[in-house]
Amino acid sequence: MKFGEIIGKGNTATVYEWEEGTVLKLFDQGYPSNAVEREFQNAKAINDMNFAKPKAYEIIYYEERIGIIYDKVEGESLLDWVLETGDLKGCAEHMARLHKTIIQNRVNNVQDYKEFLKSNLLNISSANLLEQEGVLEILDKLNDGDTLCHGDFHPGNILLSNGQTMVIDFMNVCRGDFLYDVARTVFLVEYTPVPADVDDRETLLRFKKTLADLYLIEMNVTREMILDYLSVIITARVGECPNE
Repeated sequence: MKFGEIIGKGNTATVYEWEEGTVLKLFDQGYPSNAVEREFQNAKAINDMNFAKPKAYEIIYYEERIGIIYDKVEGESLLDWVLETGDLKGCAEHMARLHKTIIQNRVNNVQDYKEFLKSNLLNISSANLLEQEGVLEILDKLNDGDTLCHGDFHPGNILLSNGQTMVIDFMNVCRGDFLYDVARTVFLVEYTPVPADVDDRETLLRFKKTLADLYLIEMNVTREMILDYLSVIITARVGECPNE
């Protein structure tokens, strides 16, 4: 198996040029194969849906690594773009325009968002048992649904080229109420940690909060509407990413 040049590298995978307008997203050695297979099945489930994304084709096994063949897509990440331009309103508009095309789809053959959150809540240590039980009760009362939710919709997973956007990364695709996906985006944009040693940390925190506010305006969603979703997402994140 001969790889082309590296065209991108993330926390868990390296993206290589492949053949005929495709790329190979090759996950790091030791990365769980069931997680890669879940991403592939998610991507296949949404291949024919009407929003901008790379199409998935097949799984490749290489020595002790596993990868997925995707369409090759051009562009810079929306995260890089907004950091370069400082155009928070433009970023929010790009995000909302694309997100609205995703949540107009209906899906049944992917994980329910409540299952995803519950599995992460149950990963939390017993020291937080009372909090865990309270949040599970809130989760149970949240809306069900069959709306397609991306699950990781944030500027780092959006590519921008010639003014057009496309979403990538389908590991946490699920079904549910669209407010879950909006709340998850607000969490990923605003609440994920900023390293203590980063330059001008306070400015970056304000930057994140403002972008989340502008995104909500563009989505026509208030913070009150996502309050319970957000509280569950924040608590479940401890089980999802214990070292964050």
